[in-house]
Amino acid sequence: MIPVRPARLALLALPALLALSAVPAGAQPMAATYTVQAVGMTVMEVDATLDITDAGYTVEFRTRTRGVAAAFSSGSNVTRVEGVWDGDRARPRRYVSEGVWRGENRRTVIEWPGNQPAIRVMVPPNNDEREEVPADAQRNTVDNLSAVAQLVRQVRRSGSCDGSLRAYDGRRLSETAARTRGRESFAPARDEWSGTALRCDFEGRLLAGFRKGEDLEAARRPQTGTAWLGEASPGRPMIPVRIDSVTRWFGTVTARLASSGPPGQARAGN
Repeated sequence: MIPVRPARLALLALPALLALSAVPAGAQPMAATYTVQAVGMTVMEVDATLDITDAGYTVEFRTRTRGVAAAFSSGSNVTRVEGVWDGDRARPRRYVSEGVWRGENRRTVIEWPGNQPAIRVMVPPNNDEREEVPADAQRNTVDNLSAVAQLVRQVRRSGSCDGSLRAYDGRRLSETAARTRGRESFAPARDEWSGTALRCDFEGRLLAGFRKGEDLEAARRPQTGTAWLGEASPGRPMIPVRIDSVTRWFGTVTARLASSGPPGQARAGN
């Protein structure tokens, strides 16, 4: 079986999570749990928590492998960012990603003095794995979770997921564009959400920070997918209820909503 890295699979679903919620200003934090399937198996669970106000934001993702994937390549990761708003733009202040992959500790800490990314901690060192992202290419980027917060806010204000941005996580530079494609209905099915959802198509591509020795032509190919956003239950904020991402390694990776609600009180979707 192909090894599955928690942080990598979380990033595959990340473009679709750009519109994670249309939470009203001043609302309480929102939590959602997703199960992720690849090659016909459940391989991961993702817990996402967002606290977005008019003053700033906090976003946290917790990922862990499950099932056969955990037996072959176990791992878990917690990624968290805190930031503020500068007009319509997210301005991250501190980003921390830490976890364990095949028994190896991994940790990244980034801060933004003068709104430019500065790596404070990088374990293992990036030059062991990937080409460096040029300093000029890092300018005017945000981390992946601040990208989530920025487009969450956009959905809240415009009701659409149209937009594009560049994200830098200390190792990779990527660009993602999302487009609204209308609404689609999901018929009732066992243990799955049903109802009418907003469809958002997305395309992401890696621009820099390629793994050393990898096929660059293949690595530069865009990865596409679709997210469907709906009310987890009547009257609750819109969140992704299903996310399909087409990947180089696993075919289509699908994330489905398992539960949602205030942190610590999440309930299964309808």
